[in-house]
Amino acid sequence: MRFEIRLIDIIDIVLVAYLLYKTYKSLSGTTAIRIFIGILIFVVIWLTVTFIFQMQLLGAIMNQIVNVGVIGLIVLFQDEIRHFFTKIGSQNNFITRFLGKIFLNKKEEIIDSEIMQIVIACKNMAKEKVGALIIIKGEISLTSIEITGDMIHANINSRLIENIFFKNSPLHDGAMVIADNKIIAVGCILPVTHSMDIPKELGLRHRAALGISEKTDAKAIIVSEETGRISIAEKGHLKLNLTPEELEKILSSKK
Repeated sequence: MRFEIRLIDIIDIVLVAYLLYKTYKSLSGTTAIRIFIGILIFVVIWLTVTFIFQMQLLGAIMNQIVNVGVIGLIVLFQDEIRHFFTKIGSQNNFITRFLGKIFLNKKEEIIDSEIMQIVIACKNMAKEKVGALIIIKGEISLTSIEITGDMIHANINSRLIENIFFKNSPLHDGAMVIADNKIIAVGCILPVTHSMDIPKELGLRHRAALGISEKTDAKAIIVSEETGRISIAEKGHLKLNLTPEELEKILSSKK
């Protein structure tokens, strides 16, 4: 039997390999990686049985498993699928910028004076070792997060931020959400990351910050109650032990 390899076949193989690699990198360090590897092995066996050895009975059985399994995969990997498409939508390229102008509401950019208020509050809280978790909205709506806390719609002010996170304050637990140049809500509940790569010494605030940065394009600032160190989670990555100047630079970035 003679096989003819066309240019389109090479492109097809390269694209599939790239998608598999990106999926593996996305799931790496999570509990879902073993399931992904198991599914990959099953698919290789299925393709071998169906297209190479052409075993009709076993191939028919495996075809039915694949057809039903697609629905199961959507349910099983719903968080990872949501994260994958969110990541695509948040890429800074011409297509997403063009579609964003059409379908997304234009957000009000946080101005320098308000950034300084946030930085000053974080600096003071870090000095006093007051724990804090501040979420700054990007393009993606945080309404589902905001409604889990208390709505306040207040101006951004360093003293207000410090008072809210003061240890004896009734609103100090949970996260603060900043959107459209306002402190929208406090005491909010965030999704916690399932990543296994996060250092074990980091607490629930860091895991919650990383979780919201995986699911949205928001920036999440953490002030550690134990060490007083400032960190930020963005695009599913943590930047630890920031100086106030480094925090200001990151918050001022428009990307």
